[in-house]
Parts: sequence; C-alpha cells; structure tokens
Amino acid sequence: MVIIPAIDIKDGRCVRLEQGRAGTESVYSDDPVAVARRWESEGAELIHVVDLDGAFSGAPKNRDPILKMIQSVKIPIQAAGGIRTIEDIEQYIKQGVSRIVLGTRVVSDRAFLETACRTFPGRISVGLDTRAGKVLVKGWTEATEQSALDLVNRLDGLGILSIIFTDVQRDGMLMGPNLDAIRELVRAVEIPIIASGGITSLEDIRSLLALESSGLSGVIVGKALYTGALKLSEALSLARGAV
Repeated sequence: MVIIPAIDIKDGRCVRLEQGRAGTESVYSDDPVAVARRWESEGAELIHVVDLDGAFSGAPKNRDPILKMIQSVKIPIQAAGGIRTIEDIEQYIKQGVSRIVLGTRVVSDRAFLETACRTFPGRISVGLDTRAGKVLVKGWTEATEQSALDLVNRLDGLGILSIIFTDVQRDGMLMGPNLDAIRELVRAVEIPIIASGGITSLEDIRSLLALESSGLSGVIVGKALYTGALKLSEALSLARGAV
C-alpha cells in the first residue's frame, strides 16, 4: 500500500481546506515546490497534487507550480483539479505528469472517460468524492443523485488505473477515514482503490493496511502531515512492514 502525500494548490500556495469548502484554507507554504522536495526527501514514491483553483473554476489554473514540481523532483506527480478535456490531459502529460485524476466530467460523460482511458492507457484515475454517500462534482460544490457504488459499478473494464475515494466530510478534519465506505468500495470493484480524507494517525494507516489484500492500493494523506499529527517516514515504514 502506497502512502501518498497531498499538495493542494490555491493561488500558487500550498493549502489545506476543511471539508473542501472554499474560504476555509490554512496556508502551509508559499512554495509548493519546496514542499514537494520535502516529501521526496522523506521517502515519498508519488505525490498527489490538486489544483484547487482549477477544481472550482473548471479549468487548470496552477500549471506553472505543477510544472516546476515535475522539474524539481524525480518521483511521479499525480495531478487533479479542473481537468475536463482531452486537451487538458494531453498538455499535462506532455509536461511530465505521470497520472491524471478525472472527476466532474466523468460522472455525466462516460464517452469522455472511455476516450481518455483509450488515448492515455495506464494514466487515468477517477476521483470519487462523496458527502453523505452522494457523489460530488465541480470542486465539491454540487451534489449529484449518484451514490459511490452506482458510479464505481460502471467503471470496471475501462482500464482505469485507480479510483481515489474521498469522504469530503472527513477531509481536512483529522477525524479518521470512513472505513465502512472504503471497505464497501474495495469489495465492489476490481479496480484498485486509493483512500483519502481524514487519515490522521498511524492507527488509521494500520486499519487501512488491513484492507490491502481486498484491493486498497494506496492512501493519500494531507493535513495530518502538515500539522505534524502524522510523520510521513513513520507511515511509510508501517506500510512497508518495517514497524
């Protein structure tokens, strides 16, 4: 199971939101590139980067800092936020982004997702963001009538690299992951699941490791790393079996 530090970018700065709500950001660095270097130096194998301005506006807004990260670290970058056209995907991949996370558009446009997976095999993940069990879109600002299971059950067979599941009610709140929902998802589909939202402690990592054999392939950790509640090196050691 891979431990993946998150870097959320808003107005060019590294921030964390509470439950994905605009206006709740805590700024942790004015230099996202330095943060990426830090996580690489502490042993990260992959970094999850979210363009929050892009997620809210519907188009990428922080390409420059993401490009600078790619140029500054050797580990892969996974990009999310506002990526809603084939051209967006193509430009990011040409710049060196290793993995692309699609969200809003794939909820209503299966043909777009199929085209993306076919055109960029092995590069496309789906971001599955939920509140109270319902899938959210447009930077978590709008709820749909679809449940997480409704959506994931239609994704098998497309060649999706992974599904990144975030319980938005827990994101940035340091209250632990939604283990019941994660357990339900990993049992429902063959696609690897990456858990996100609320991961706070080594005990949370230990609980999630118990789901690795069922298909949980990774865990994204954000606020807990920035506040010091969780040390990346310790989480990595636990996941690698060294603790």
